[in-house]
Amino acid sequence: MTLAAGDHRKPISQILRDLGEQESLSVGEVVDLFGRRAFGALMFVFSIPNLLPLPPGSSTLLGAPLLLLSPQVALGISTLWLPRIIDDRKVTGASLHVAFNRLLPWVERIEQVSRPRLTFMFGPAGDRIIGVICTLLSFVLILPIPLGNLLPALTIGVLGFSLFQRDGVFALLGYALAAVSGAVLFVAADLVIDGVRHLVNWFGAA
Repeated sequence: MTLAAGDHRKPISQILRDLGEQESLSVGEVVDLFGRRAFGALMFVFSIPNLLPLPPGSSTLLGAPLLLLSPQVALGISTLWLPRIIDDRKVTGASLHVAFNRLLPWVERIEQVSRPRLTFMFGPAGDRIIGVICTLLSFVLILPIPLGNLLPALTIGVLGFSLFQRDGVFALLGYALAAVSGAVLFVAADLVIDGVRHLVNWFGAA
């Protein structure tokens, strides 16, 4: 089966389904298939699997590409760049099928209620804001924090999907999730600092 590069009319679920039917293709070829929407699509692709039960360390491996993608959105780069070592890396359709088989029904349901709307929220400024938020959350995502990657992953996934679909409603939802993620991280960091302070005081008293 041959896939046409950069078919902008296909929904992300169909592209993912088509990818699963390939024998083997490079990461660069995957990027080409998403065309000009590659940034949002790949941010979605690398973040959403973190919501599934995965082996320890998976969030770090999945989050690393986001540290390459998100800053490029924040900088307003129009053509996705990946290092040659990543661009040429081969992936099998079978592995992609396993990774996305459980997610596809949910993606298809989301697509049924999503469409381009409130598109004034995108463009040079709007896209860069999404890029900045996703860059910051990508740093959190690669940290080995038990259950600490769920909200950041969901936020990046929603914002990436909004970028792919040009759906302002999903962008607003992503901004709301980003605010919640920031609040949770702030509270968690404060609790950790407080715990360390008490531990230091306890050892000092002993």
